Amino acid sequence: MGKFRPDKKPFKFSTIEEINMSASTSAKQPTIELSDLDITQLVEIKKQLEEELAHLTASYEKLKQAQTRFQDCIDSVKTIKEGKDILLVPLTQSLYVPGELVDTDKVMVDVGTGYYVEKNSVDAINFYSDKVEYVKKNVETLRQTILTKQSNLRSTIDIMQYKISQGAQGASSSQTK
Repeated sequence: MGKFRPDKKPFKFSTIEEINMSASTSAKQPTIELSDLDITQLVEIKKQLEEELAHLTASYEKLKQAQTRFQDCIDSVKTIKEGKDILLVPLTQSLYVPGELVDTDKVMVDVGTGYYVEKNSVDAINFYSDKVEYVKKNVETLRQTILTKQSNLRSTIDIMQYKISQGAQGASSSQTK
């Protein structure tokens, strides 16, 4: 489970592996035809699919942001390596002071969970490039999962609409008799 924050509910970030595992275990369960379910059950399935889609879409956006941040890191390391004089050191959110590097081939790389490692610029670029590729693969996997869930949701809604229209037709034909 995630960390407890007294001001908010506990949270947990799902990994792509967890999402794939839940998808693969649900694929092993017996298949139930949506058309065999009643409206109440279809409403519950629709609600569940909408919640899953909201979670998956939020995760997708976070992965895209991470991919952009890693790409920005690559661009920054390349800029430093080229010795371009554009570095600024933020003192506050609204005030910046020009900065200067003594050694432009060594950079500190955030390797996660607050740990930094000194790397030369080539190794740093390779590190962040690997991160970009890893995230790109996960983004594509997640995109495919989202498309599948969207298709499932559309099918559920279509069947719900059909059953509702059938119920309305049945009610109107029984009133005319």
